[in-house]
Parts: sequence; C-alpha cells; structure tokens
Amino acid sequence: MSPYENRYWWSNDGVRLHYRDYPGSADRPPILCLPGLTRNARDYDELARRLSPQWRVIAVDLRGRGESGYAKDPMSYVPLTYVQDIEGLLGELAVPRYIAIGTSLGGIVTMLLAGTARETLAGAVLNDVGPEISAEGLSRIRSYVGKSNTWPTWVHAARAVAEANGDVFPTYQLEDWLAMAKRLYRLNSAGRIVLDYDMKIAEPFRVPGNEAGPDMWRALDRLKTVPTLIVRGGKSDILAAATAERMKAALDQAELVTLPDIGHAPTLNEPAAVAGIDRLLARIAAEPAAT
Repeated sequence: MSPYENRYWWSNDGVRLHYRDYPGSADRPPILCLPGLTRNARDYDELARRLSPQWRVIAVDLRGRGESGYAKDPMSYVPLTYVQDIEGLLGELAVPRYIAIGTSLGGIVTMLLAGTARETLAGAVLNDVGPEISAEGLSRIRSYVGKSNTWPTWVHAARAVAEANGDVFPTYQLEDWLAMAKRLYRLNSAGRIVLDYDMKIAEPFRVPGNEAGPDMWRALDRLKTVPTLIVRGGKSDILAAATAERMKAALDQAELVTLPDIGHAPTLNEPAAVAGIDRLLARIAAEPAAT
C-alpha cells in the first residue's frame, strides 16, 4: 500500500499540478515541501515517510516537473508564478497554517510566500538558499539546466549523476547514486531514461535577474518572528557562509545547521538536518496555535 495519495489542482493559467499527500494529524499544521529547480516531489519521500503520520506532508511537483503539467508559456517558469500556484493549492486545502520546507528554488518560493501571508506560516526550513545566491553556483546551474540527456539503463544514469555530483556527496556509493537517479530521471515511452522536467524551465532562468525575483532580504524579513531552520551545505556554492550567518542574525527564531562535507543541496536526510527539523517541529507542536 502506498504511503501517500497522488492529488492534483489547477493553476490560474490552466496547468494541472500534482502533489503527494502523506496522511498525518489534523491537529497539527501540514508540512508543505517545495523542491529545487530541476527536482520534484520524490526528493522528499524519505523525509515524508519518517514524519507521517504524526505530521501530514504535502510534497509538491512545481509546474514542469514530475507529474505536474508543462506550461505553454515557458516564461511562467519563475518564482512569482510558483508562488501563485502554491497559493492556489493552499486555498483548495483550506489550511489555516502550514510549515514550509523549501530546497533551493523551493526556499525562494518559501520566502516569497512569507511575504504574501506571513500569519499562515507556522514554521519554515530554508535548505541551502538565501536572499543572495553565489555567482559561482548560478554559473554552474546555468551550465547544465535545460540540457537533455538520455540513458539506456539506470546504472548509466546513476554514473552520470555521480560524475556531476561526486563533490556534493563525497561518501555516496553506487546504491545512493541509483536512488538519486530515480528521483531525477524517469523512463520514457521509448524505454530511455530521461530527466524528469521540462527543458524549457531554463529559458527564464538564463535571463539575468530572474533567479530570485524581488528584494529577497525584504522577503526574508517576513520570517523574522517565524520559527525557522536554515540548513547549509558546508561546501555549498549557492549559499555562502556569511550569507547564512546574516540570515540567522536577521531572524528572531532561527537556527543554522551546517553540514560540513555536503555541497548543494543537502537531502535533509543527513543526521544533523534530521535533528534540526525535529527540533523545529517539536517547537511548533508545543505552541498552543498548533494544537
């Protein structure tokens, strides 16, 4: 039996969007998981299985990824549109409060969501992203996003993932790379293994200034009184150590967890990240408003 249900909602511009709904307590705010630029809901499966059924976990496929539909207009692949999509989902779910966990692009969406409706955010996890994105990391992402590759077997795909990410996860073995490949890729109708996103997501991303949208320090400020966990890969080329420290100082209820030997982006299944998330959730569960 599957630990989740596949559910769908519609965007304002008619894109059918998908999320995994892992059941959990109705007495606690649900956890909304938002993936990175080229990633999907599968990234959060291990975390969701661990937290459900104590917490309801909603793992989203952003438009153009996973089981969500592809947009007709590639210029809609921008953070402000993702925010509108998520606001539509939250409206359908009719949840008064929720916890957002955002990795990379998902963290940018989380900060922007706080700017539109801070009072509905019970807590936030910003995974290896902040108001400032390091130029080195942006250059690296631009070098690969939107470039299509196909592979004949999962082992071939895993080896390609390992070659591209060996410095991010230096302790990974073949089984780890296979698991990552199965989160990143899918089997197409021709029997080839392909990346599981619309290659056109790269079009607006390559336009300077479209990576994060508006003033993200102002957006972060909306999390000032919200319990927040900042997770940083110690070898990250996206979130600089100084930026992470500045984020922590700017927020009243923030904790910073740094994973020394990890690059961009942590999986959130690392022991220190697991412990940080559990501390955050325990704080939220203890609040009167969360019961």
